[in-house]
This record gives sequence, C-alpha cells and structure tokens, in this order.
Amino acid sequence: MNFELTEDQKLLKAMVRDFAQKEIEPKVKILEDTHEFPREFLDKLGKLGILGMTIPSEYGGTKTDHISLILALEEIARASPSLAVIVSVHCSLFCYSIMKFGNKTQKKKYLPKAAKGEMLGAFSLTEPGAGSDAKNLKTKSIREGDFYILNGTKSWVTTGSEADASIIFASTEIKPGVKKLNAFIVEKNFPGFLASKIEEKMGLHSSLTAEYVLEDCQVPAENLLGEEGKGAAVAFHCLDGSRIGIAAQAVGLADKAIEEGVKYAQQREAFGRKISEFQAIQFMIADMSTLRDAARLLTYKAADLIDKGKPYTKESSMAKLFASEAANKIAYQALQIHGGYGYSKEFLIEQLYRDARAFSIYEGTSEIQRLVISRYLLEEC
Repeated sequence: MNFELTEDQKLLKAMVRDFAQKEIEPKVKILEDTHEFPREFLDKLGKLGILGMTIPSEYGGTKTDHISLILALEEIARASPSLAVIVSVHCSLFCYSIMKFGNKTQKKKYLPKAAKGEMLGAFSLTEPGAGSDAKNLKTKSIREGDFYILNGTKSWVTTGSEADASIIFASTEIKPGVKKLNAFIVEKNFPGFLASKIEEKMGLHSSLTAEYVLEDCQVPAENLLGEEGKGAAVAFHCLDGSRIGIAAQAVGLADKAIEEGVKYAQQREAFGRKISEFQAIQFMIADMSTLRDAARLLTYKAADLIDKGKPYTKESSMAKLFASEAANKIAYQALQIHGGYGYSKEFLIEQLYRDARAFSIYEGTSEIQRLVISRYLLEEC
C-alpha cells in the first residue's frame, strides 16, 4: 500500500494551493460578506484546467485520476469552501453525469464549454418535499412529440441562479401506475424554466443556492440523459462519486481550521504565557489533527478505488460521513481555542464554523450515509 503522492499529484496540489493563497484568500471575506458569486475565480480555474478534470481531452478536458481531483478540491476548500462546492458540483455531478451517461452528441455539445468554464453546470435532484427520499419526486416529465414537458419545483440547487445548464430529474409514468425517473440536460434559456429565489443560508454565502420553477418547460427529447426511466441510476451513481468530493471539501476546511486554531494559540497569552503551552489546548490540537488525518485517509481510499475501477459506494459514504462530521468537530474546537474572539466575524474561524455545518447535510445527510454503510455491511455478512 503506497501512501505517497506521485510527482504530478504533488505539482498539482502545489499549483492549486499557490493559486488559492494568492488569488482567492485575499478576496474571500468580501465575497462572503456580500454574498457575491465568485465568477472571476471560476474563469481562472477553467483556464488552469481544473474545471475539466473529469473530461477527456477529446472533449476539451484535462482528465486526471480521481485523487488529483480530490487534491484540487481540498486546496480550494482551504481558501473558500463556497468555491469548492461550486467546483465540485460542476466537475463531479454535471460534467461527470454527461461524460458517464451522455451520448456523443451531448458530450460534444456541452463538455468542451464546461471544461473551459464557458458553461457552468448544476445538478438538481432535491425538491421541497423530497430530499433524502429522492424516488418520491413530484416534478413530472411527459413526452410530447420532439419535447419533454416538465412541471414542478426543484430546491437547494447549488449554483442554480448562475448555471448555464443543469442536470434535472423528474418522474415519468412508463406505464399506468408505474413511475420512474428521467434525467435531463436543461439549459437556462429553455421556455418555461425559471431560476427563482436564492436561499439565505447559514454559511457558504458566495455559493448561491436557488430554487427552480418549471412551468411547461420544453426540453428537447435529445436532451434526455441516459435511457428513459433510468434517471435513478444516473442520480445515485453520480452522487456516489461526488460524495468523495464533499469529503475532500471537509478535509480542506478542517485543515484551514486547524491552521487558524494553532496560529491563534501561539499568539494569545493568558496567565502570563501562550495558551499553546496549556495541556488543554495541546490536547485539542492533537485531537483535531488526528481527526483531519483520518478523514483524509478515508477520502483518499475512496478516490483510489475509483481510479482502480473497483466498487466504492460504501467507502464514499464512509468518507463523506466521517470527514463531514470531523470538519464540524474540528471547526468547533478551533473556535473554542479562539474563545470569545472566535464568535466575532473579524476572525476567519467564525465563517469556517458556519460553512462546515452544510457538509453533513447536502448530497446525503449523515443519517443516509449510515444507512448506506450498514446495508452494505449487512449484505456482506
């Protein structure tokens, strides 16, 4: 078992960290405070090839191994968790869905632009009444000639207000009383499509999360992604992989939170000495670092299984579950090290604490991950 990164992976990690420190970090607070979408960074990440990391060169991408994608997401999340989730959804859900399930015409139409950042993608499964219960979607799709007509409301769409196209899921009646899911590539200018309200969230402020309203939305039949009635397979397969991306985001945030906690502990004095000299603080730093490293190893393991072509559903859920909850604990402890100042918006840890909370909710709650893991283990016994 080799835990060492390749030279190419090390170079990629260093490049993204350098970009994040010089370009992203100086502007993050302003973007978060004003809830401004980080379009500038996405354009630059497109030029660097980061947005095309799940797309082969024949479609204009820079296809890499999955470990490299995870390394990039981790480094972006250290600087901006909001930007990291935008990139993760674009690469791991929008681009990968089309690459895995799309036909050649769809790939040629959408992937080259997506790889360069000229087209930004979203992924829309959740509805107001269907989150974890994804098979109970109310949005309907009906075939009428050369179009599908979609009606319904989709919620919690990351990048929804800014995306040029989205993978949208809707139910369809394949025969009387039998409903299945369809997946569609829906462009923002299709008749009947509206990206409506933007959610006021606790954290991840510059990642704009929207609601979609579909009123007799006309989607060309050629934009059906995958086979008729096989949308559930598209959704669940792609979410398995994207959960590793969430784990990577959590590791990146945790890494930054530890850095902030250690830095503050080495500067702050109490009772005549640095608080880093107190055993209570030292134990917290030790626990935080151990959790971070364990989360990183689980995440890399899951990504490595993808690269080796082996099953990874259970491992991706393990990585997502552990890393997301570890990030919450680490952010909590790092804020605790800051004491009262940690509760102030003047310090970065306040933002990281809020941002971390989303990791154990989106793309499958911690409870859903536990169900997935337990089912696999029970089947193995």
